[in-house]
Amino acid sequence: MSNLLLFWTFFKIGLFTIGGGQAMIPMITTDLVDVGAVSLEEVMNFIAIAESTPGPFAINIATYVGMKMSGVVGAIAATAGVVLPSVIIILIVAKLLTGFMKKKAVGEVFSGVRSTVTGLLLSVFCTLLFSVLLGVNDILSVGSVSPDPIGIAIFAAVCPLAFIKIKGKKLHPFFFIIICAALGVLCYGLCDYFGVTV
Repeated sequence: MSNLLLFWTFFKIGLFTIGGGQAMIPMITTDLVDVGAVSLEEVMNFIAIAESTPGPFAINIATYVGMKMSGVVGAIAATAGVVLPSVIIILIVAKLLTGFMKKKAVGEVFSGVRSTVTGLLLSVFCTLLFSVLLGVNDILSVGSVSPDPIGIAIFAAVCPLAFIKIKGKKLHPFFFIIICAALGVLCYGLCDYFGVTV
């Protein structure tokens, strides 16, 4: 894939990413995985890295994908592509449409968009859950399940913590990233050390 095409692909993704960077994952799957540019496993690795490093998720994942596909120039092209639509839209809104958001019709449009974003995020959750924990690259091909017992155990151990409140506040997401990373290093490291295949 050329750098120009990489820029255009992420420009389209950035243009329609509404509701946070995670909403772009289905579009990355369609535009990059389905055409064979990157594998679904690579995208999952990019997601893990992008979630656990500082900075906006969309920019991080665009940079990682661009770097993987075409080096530094690809990283710059993908990052510029995913950022540019937001910059253009913000400038237009700030300049021309100051009172636009107060209109009832605009509010109704955004209500519909929120429903779509909820569906996209649910799709991302199911894709990650099936792919990472059950080893299923296609949810429809249930016969090819190869579960990851360590991943399932970590998920089952950490998931209840999402409902715990300390002094009336839920745990910060950073806590989950750290504890899951530590458990992953410990459990998978021990398996490698003792030669256990999972």
